[in-house]
Amino acid sequence: MFGITAKAPSDPKRLGRWGERRCEKFLRRNGMKLLTRNFACKAGEIDLIMVAPDRSIVFVEVKTRASEDFAATEEVITKPKRDKLARTARYFLAANQIENRPYRFDVVTITLNHTGRPQITHYKNAFVR
Repeated sequence: MFGITAKAPSDPKRLGRWGERRCEKFLRRNGMKLLTRNFACKAGEIDLIMVAPDRSIVFVEVKTRASEDFAATEEVITKPKRDKLARTARYFLAANQIENRPYRFDVVTITLNHTGRPQITHYKNAFVR
């Protein structure tokens, strides 16, 4: 749909979905396997839930921006957002009866530079809960 040098979609929802697909491909190339995407419940939503090569569960928040003209992409993961992600992750683990399994929270930022080429940055274990 959008190639590596494609112009970024102007609609924020389309841009977000595009970024999530790019992120999923990036994480798969790095040995992770997809459990689910866009998991939602009353507590909130998690973009991607992956399994790392060490079998730990990785809850991934993806932030995609057309540019960083106003704020760095990673700055938008505020404390309330981290708390919401943690509640949603706990619900996912309980609903799927997953116990005694390591898990972590990663953040992946995707920023398009002036050429439209995505800059992907993966923050492993970005925060602890």
